[in-house]
Amino acid sequence: AIVLPGLATLVLAFLDRVPNLREAVSLVTAVVLLVVVAHIYPAVAEGGRPHTEWFAVIPGLEIAFTVEPLGILFALVASSLWILTAIYSIGYMSHDPDKPRFMAYLSLFTFAMLMLITADNLIQLFFGWEGVGLASYLLIGFWYSKPSASAAAMKAFIVNRVGDFGFALGIFAVYVLFDSVQFDVIFGNAE
Repeated sequence: AIVLPGLATLVLAFLDRVPNLREAVSLVTAVVLLVVVAHIYPAVAEGGRPHTEWFAVIPGLEIAFTVEPLGILFALVASSLWILTAIYSIGYMSHDPDKPRFMAYLSLFTFAMLMLITADNLIQLFFGWEGVGLASYLLIGFWYSKPSASAAAMKAFIVNRVGDFGFALGIFAVYVLFDSVQFDVIFGNAE
């Protein structure tokens, strides 16, 4: 489910000249994501904690996803907002020639948000954070020909870099204290 918005971003990037199909891809992917998240919700609500490991980046650091109660709630909110934003954007941007780019940015934002809320370790959480920052910059500066949009995007970019520095220092401090960036290890040692 997490990769659906990422795949939609790639598909939308290549469907920029196919009207109606690009909107359908965005909307159908958003609805499928919501259905999948809603399907997982009861298991998490009953105390389950679905965990999926993809692959090891280096020994001791895997790309893995864990769904917890707060994470599933945020996933429901993010996927619902993606649907609502896609529906609104289809009408609002009907005459904008750059609508496919906007839809791809919106999918990228949802993908990064899901990466952020299902991260299994601090490094993956940081990459999700960076993805949300990138997508925010792209969405804020979407109409880059307007000076106000460009200025707002640059301001968001700079504020995110300040946050990134603090986040990276925090990850380093946690690693020094716990000799791990895995959430299970950190929370197990913190008790």
